[in-house]
Formats: sequence, structure tokens, C-alpha cells
Amino acid sequence: MKNQAGSEAEEKGERIAKRLARAGICSRRDAERWIAEGRVVVNGKRLDTPAFLVGPDDRIVVDGKPIAGPEKTRLWLYHKPRGVMTTHRDPQGRPTVFESLPKDLPRVISVGRLDYNSEGLLLLTNDGELARKLELPATGWLRRYRVRVNGLPHKQHLAELEKGVTIDDVAYGPISAGIERSQGDNTWLVVSLREGKNREVRRVMEHLGHQVSRLIRVAYGPFQLGSLEPGKVKEVPGKVLAEQLGVKTKTLGERSPKPAPAKPPKKRPMLRPKTP
Repeated sequence: MKNQAGSEAEEKGERIAKRLARAGICSRRDAERWIAEGRVVVNGKRLDTPAFLVGPDDRIVVDGKPIAGPEKTRLWLYHKPRGVMTTHRDPQGRPTVFESLPKDLPRVISVGRLDYNSEGLLLLTNDGELARKLELPATGWLRRYRVRVNGLPHKQHLAELEKGVTIDDVAYGPISAGIERSQGDNTWLVVSLREGKNREVRRVMEHLGHQVSRLIRVAYGPFQLGSLEPGKVKEVPGKVLAEQLGVKTKTLGERSPKPAPAKPPKKRPMLRPKTP
């Protein structure tokens, strides 16, 4: 019954919050907040619930401006520099990621965040539904960092992080941490984790008695920072996006058209034996 109900809902349309996210103007969570604030109108009706279903022909208006339908799903790699906020607006007036992006880039949102003093790989997409999918711990993508700390952490303490750790009533999942090299009074570590909670690496290292002086994310799942320079953006080819994420349609969430049935081979006429 559940599957049948789900398929019936799909035929009627999709939730408005999901449509707004797929249109690339916000995340699903932001969409739900906008709806609660009365900023979303569908076919002249101001919405008060994110459970509202919309179809492909419905006219959707946000803050008085109509939105276009969902575009082709795209993903970019961005090398976030230090001293930049991962937000569209900062109350303190600090520079933001989205202010520094190339002008020819469409409106994008980030997959997760890197804090003000962190740097490295940040994924950007025009599809809020894709961003939400990649942020979920259930996706299981490994985030890998190079981390510089003061002092030399004890190898046994680092090994114990594999079991997870609880700090100030916050439980952190398994973390893999190993020493890359020592440099004067500092040590470079390679740290890998799957959850990526707020300031997780910094808090865990402080718990071990080591302040983080530099934190660089070098990989997010299969995507690598590589030689991408700070402040630069590089788009992930559609073929790679399809291979890594299983996105086989132009827009995430849409069904692929069924391939046309193969034509049967033409029958060759039978040759009659020659009469002697």
C-alpha cells in the first residue's frame, strides 16, 4: 500500500519545498522556512504548508518573482580560501563565498560548509535536492582533511578516535587520524570522517589537547581538490556526475525515458537451389 500511495503522489506532483530546492534557489530547509513566512505563492494562492504538491504547469512565485522550472543538474569544485564565510550574507560584513564566485556562474548553493578559517574543497551545485542528498550522513561519503596542529599528538590517542568520541554531550562518529609529518612545533595530520558535524575536527583535536592552526579539506567522497588554486572553480563533467551519483537524467529526480525497442533484424530471402 505504501509504494502505491507513493507512486500516486508522484503522479500528482512533488512537494513545493522539493521543487524550490531543485530549482536551485535554496535548500529544502530554507524553502520550508520561506513558506512559513508567507513568501511563496502558487497559482495565486499564498502557501502555509510545505506539504503542498505542485505539477509541471503550476506557476510558482517567490517574493513576487516567478521561478523557472528545474534546470539541468550541475556540480562544481571550488577551492575555498581562508577568511571567507560559506553563506550568502554575513551580519558582520565579512566576505562570503558567493560574492567571490565568477559572474557567469548560475545561482548555486554549497554542499555543507567550511568555517571561516578553514579552506579547501567545497562542492557547489544548482540543485538543492542534490546538495541535501550529499550532506546526509547516510550517503556515507568520506571527507578527508589535512590538519596542522600544535604539538605532537600521541598515536594511541589518535587510534582511539576510530571508536568515536563524545565531547560536551555531542557524540562524534568514528574518525581516522594519522600523522603525516612533524614540522618544528607543529604536526600535520591526515583526518578522515563521514559525518562532518559543525567544527568537528577542531573540537576533537582540542579535546586531545592540540589547537588546530590550519585545516584544508582535500576530498569529499570521490571528488578531489587536486591542484585547483584558491578561489578557483571547476565544473564536474556530466559524465562523471552520472557515474558517481547515478544521475542518468538531465535533472535530478526525473525518470529517464525508456529506450526505443530494438528493431528486429531483416529476414534474408531464402535462396532456392539451382535446377540442374
